[in-house]
Amino acid sequence: MELSDEIRIAAPLDVVYQALNNPEILQECIPGCEDLTQTSPEIFAAKVVLKIGPVKARFTGEVTLDTSGAPAGMTLTGEGKGGAAGFAKGGADVTLTEDGAETVLAYTANVDVGGKIAQLGSRLIAGTAKKLSGTFFTRFGEIVSDQPVS
Repeated sequence: MELSDEIRIAAPLDVVYQALNNPEILQECIPGCEDLTQTSPEIFAAKVVLKIGPVKARFTGEVTLDTSGAPAGMTLTGEGKGGAAGFAKGGADVTLTEDGAETVLAYTANVDVGGKIAQLGSRLIAGTAKKLSGTFFTRFGEIVSDQPVS
């Protein structure tokens, strides 16, 4: 399934880009994130608890950042395993465009799930994925807009 949207953040592009690479900010924005640790400059290890319909699972996995398009954009790919609940994997292309004192963050994400959670039906999974991505980017925009400009 594919999701896409854009948000306007009241911060310069370089501040937004730095925040996208900050594990503390990302952990605060990711719904259900218990731990996010940077294991190398481009890899984060994550532990996330999610409830999708009647299924609640703890996922562990890795997220890899490809910053070759920096600072105008980046690509994230990741995979998480939720034990008996199944797995989730996907990626997102993020582009940043400066617009005066603000930055427009646009993303296109692909998500694939398997196992028990895949049996819940595509509408429930799509609705949950849209809600989670909306929560992440709304919170990210709020936090980054409140960052002091250095």
